[in-house]
Amino acid sequence: MMGLLGSSDVDAAPAAQQQLTDRSLDGNVRAIESVRDEARGLRDEMRNEQSFAEIRRIRDAQKEYLRVNLKWPDFIEVGVDVWLSIHDWHIKWQQPLALGRDAGGRYTLVHLSTVLILRADLQPGFIGLPFDNPR
Repeated sequence: MMGLLGSSDVDAAPAAQQQLTDRSLDGNVRAIESVRDEARGLRDEMRNEQSFAEIRRIRDAQKEYLRVNLKWPDFIEVGVDVWLSIHDWHIKWQQPLALGRDAGGRYTLVHLSTVLILRADLQPGFIGLPFDNPR
């Protein structure tokens, strides 16, 4: 009977050690996956910093206008979310802020020689067609 107890303990020890090893490996895999996910997040963040995602849509509208008219537009009307993202971009990149009001009392912000006019009455993500000052 003693022999049976002794052999069962010997057989259980490698199985218990294997379970500990498996749990340790699972924890290591999870830790490595977490580090990988964080590294991907940092990579994406750095990529977005260089692409200036906050101003991309305004820049695209300006470039299209420039291509057609061979000059930057004088004005673009924008919704509040667009306005705030451009405002925050200027703060983040320490660019000068040129805030003002137009004759109608609407808030304005100059971005790359184009005056952005806040249209809080429109959809927050609204970007209007660029236009020039009528002469």
